[in-house]
Amino acid sequence: MLFYRYILGEMMPNPFESDDIEYLALVNDELQYSLWPAFKDVPAGWKPVWGPGKRTDCLAWIESTWTDMRPRSLAERMNSSPSD
Repeated sequence: MLFYRYILGEMMPNPFESDDIEYLALVNDELQYSLWPAFKDVPAGWKPVWGPGKRTDCLAWIESTWTDMRPRSLAERMNSSPSD
């Protein structure tokens, strides 16, 4: 379902739901990934790691790459051995 929002009285499509624009895959320091419209500035704390490309291709790349949903800091704590 494509969502719309109103800007200055006009209905505008949600840029995260459009198949008509290109996207980037972003990653942050916690190894969390995000789909991002290529025409928008990349937010602070994130960097592009794939794209630009079609929305479906970008989502497929993220799905195949982001195999551990835990933030990196949590994964590191959980994987470290307890101190003696």
